[in-house]
Amino acid sequence: MNSSLHIAPMMDRTDRHFRYLLRLLSPDAMLYTEMVVAAAVLHGDRDRLLGFDPAEHPLVLQLGGSDPAQLAAAAVAGAARGYDALNLNIGCPSDRVQSGRFGACLMAEPDTVAACVQAMRARVDLPVTVKTRIGIDAQDSYEFLCDFIGRVAAAGCDTFVVHARKALLSGLSPAENRSIPPLRYETVYRLKQDFPDLTVIINGGIRDTPAVLEHLRHVDGVMIGRHAYSDPYWLTEVQAALTGPDRPPPSRLDVLERMVAYAEQEQRRGTRLQHISRHLLGLFAGQPGARAWRRRITEGVSRPGVGPEIFLNGVPA
Repeated sequence: MNSSLHIAPMMDRTDRHFRYLLRLLSPDAMLYTEMVVAAAVLHGDRDRLLGFDPAEHPLVLQLGGSDPAQLAAAAVAGAARGYDALNLNIGCPSDRVQSGRFGACLMAEPDTVAACVQAMRARVDLPVTVKTRIGIDAQDSYEFLCDFIGRVAAAGCDTFVVHARKALLSGLSPAENRSIPPLRYETVYRLKQDFPDLTVIINGGIRDTPAVLEHLRHVDGVMIGRHAYSDPYWLTEVQAALTGPDRPPPSRLDVLERMVAYAEQEQRRGTRLQHISRHLLGLFAGQPGARAWRRRITEGVSRPGVGPEIFLNGVPA
């Protein structure tokens, strides 16, 4: 987990097609899957749930659950597939996730989270990390956060991704929970100061390169979420700021041409073109002609016989 740039796990966003695009834009970023429920790994279609392209490495499998035995078994399945690390979701506040007794509500059960981490680590050699919030509902004191971090760290977790907002478990949608509770970056900075031996990665509301660099003065890594989806080419700027000018970034057209080749391969495997094209719509964000290009793709990909070459139709200058 030595990358300082992480791309957040996002439901209905960070599937294997979008992750392939991300890897073209940022060779060094740590990528994450969408959250996969541990029980689904044990009883579902593992090829669909766990499949990825080797180009996506380094890649983290994010798991959801609260049963140590189930999570340990899912961790074994993830390790067998070749993932580089595992991440336990203790941050999602959705009603569906809460009804399954996992996600952010588990901040109130640090011993359960510790048992889950311990069970996973006992079965695999991969790093086991935790993504969490700074608090939930009225349990939002710094002491509450430190108690949670301390207990989970004692179980063998040495890397925490911390969304710098608390979660409100009722009354807000997941989208509102990403914007309404105020960001408290200083809380995450303080956590790093008080737990210097832990790797602390900050998440929440990070939308420009100067902010990335400022956060990295205080913590070990930065996780970028929705902005990486709406404007993915921005990641080339972040990558250059972190690694220097020795590796010139690909142009948007270079990236698009490589996605055409990828989509041709995927179509031969039976993948519907729409499953790939939807992730490309932000590639030319802010460029003249981008809206017309997006419309051509959106309207054209569902037509019979259309191939990935449609991505190159009327590419913005």
